[in-house]
Amino acid sequence: MTSHDTDTSADVRTFQPLAGILAWVVPGLGHYVLGQRVRGIRIFAGMALLIFGGLFIGGVDTVDSKNDNLWFMAQACAGPVVLGVDVINQKYVKELPPADQIAWRSLGHVNSVGTLFIALAGLLNVVVILDALYPARRDERYARREGDPA
Repeated sequence: MTSHDTDTSADVRTFQPLAGILAWVVPGLGHYVLGQRVRGIRIFAGMALLIFGGLFIGGVDTVDSKNDNLWFMAQACAGPVVLGVDVINQKYVKELPPADQIAWRSLGHVNSVGTLFIALAGLLNVVVILDALYPARRDERYARREGDPA
């Protein structure tokens, strides 16, 4: 009989709502607050690369809650920075005369790639948020690392 048979709380994960909220506000911040500092920094770097890479490739028009509604739902999971980009797009860029919008918009495949990068960041952040909400206990992580089938 192993210790896992007698311990009924071995499969119970602790619920961390603050870490989940912080993981949405700034991807990686939830893990950083939980004490997983290196992991949090790596998450932040990866998400920032995807979000700002998508904006660099496709421009501000890649985040558009009015014309690309389904894509925007995925993108919004990446945090408030994406919501801010949408506000800039809707309130400022779309209000410019068509000749001035050209500098802010992208067309064709470039727009699709930028949109996809940011949507991918949002969907990955959903996984990050869930991981921050229900973090594995330290003993479970070390047991898996050492090869224990727990």
